[in-house]
Amino acid sequence: LTLKKCFCTFTFFSNNNMSRTAALVAGGAAAALLGLGLGYRYLRRAERAEPVGVVSQLLVHPLKSGRGVSVSEAECLQLGLKSGELRDRHFLLVTEDGHMVTGRQQPRLVLVSLTCDGGLGRLTGPDMEELRFPLDRPQNPASVCLLVFSSDVQGRDCGDDVSRWFTSFLAAEKTFRLVQFEAHMKCRRPLEAEPQFPEYQVAYPDFCPVMLLSAASVDDLSSRLEQEVTAERFRPNIVVGGCRAFDEVRPRIGGVRLQRVMACGRCIFTTVDPETGVINRKEPLETLKSYRLCHPSEKHLYKSSPLFGQLHKVKQEGALRVGDVVYKISR
Repeated sequence: LTLKKCFCTFTFFSNNNMSRTAALVAGGAAAALLGLGLGYRYLRRAERAEPVGVVSQLLVHPLKSGRGVSVSEAECLQLGLKSGELRDRHFLLVTEDGHMVTGRQQPRLVLVSLTCDGGLGRLTGPDMEELRFPLDRPQNPASVCLLVFSSDVQGRDCGDDVSRWFTSFLAAEKTFRLVQFEAHMKCRRPLEAEPQFPEYQVAYPDFCPVMLLSAASVDDLSSRLEQEVTAERFRPNIVVGGCRAFDEVRPRIGGVRLQRVMACGRCIFTTVDPETGVINRKEPLETLKSYRLCHPSEKHLYKSSPLFGQLHKVKQEGALRVGDVVYKISR
């Protein structure tokens, strides 16, 4: 009888403890879910969209270092802006051994206009006859191009006629080839050595798929120079009018969400005049260095390059139009 009582007592307390434990677990789970729900609702409420300006220009640069094409509307995709058959920085000039060629080495590249329509590419430049070439050339070899940071990226050769056109235009006593990036080709992650940056990929841009610049930043710089400069010199994709200088962070434009990756560190290419193709190797770079250097804690990233404009990845794709309101997202 005594053993039976002890067993019953043990069973009672065990069941009671188990019930309490289950109740505690259930209560904790409910509290966690409630906390998550409240936190989500708080974050949703806390996000603010402040109108800061409007899109004043949209620029697509089909050829890396070539002349930009001003468009009234474009799709903002993971690999950058697309307008009709124009894709931003999807063509690249290379040497015969596959090394990239940009306006840093060949300043006159900024005078070359490459447009695409009806399945054809169209090349124009000063004192050169217009050349049209088919965009789809599956029979041409897909070469590997040595790009920025020694990353290997593919491109399909655009043919001998195009090669002769560029070789004649640049007159640099070497042969150049034009390659095109295709949808099935492997992209690259340009900042693999910087793990703090978000995951994203590009075709032929140096760093990011979208560069955004405010018109006020360009005006601010021009006020410090003897000769004014235009936004085209800095090769942005989106120019924002009506906002303050250097206020280009966390933008939302219509359904497009951009995520800032880093500021745009500027190099000698900014000293190439986009109207003449002449490089002076001094301005506006020297003036930018006088007031737009990074914080000392970021020197490992930007070194001595002045910062002008912001580089973004595309968080949410969508359509962009000149005149769209630009919102600054904050919490």
